[in-house]
Amino acid sequence: MAKDYFNENKIEFTEHDVATDLEARQEMMNRSGQMGVPQILIGDELVIGFDKPRIDTLLGLGV
Repeated sequence: MAKDYFNENKIEFTEHDVATDLEARQEMMNRSGQMGVPQILIGDELVIGFDKPRIDTLLGLGV
């Protein structure tokens, strides 16, 4: 859902597969203390899950 949204809005992103990338998984756990995905980092702000209103606000979309 998040990837589709970013692609539709031509927003570049980097995807990390935390199921196979142990370093990315550990970084995610250290940052959030959670295993839930997606975890979307926009600037210094961490969004857990696909929280479209918050993502839109952080990206300045539809505001």
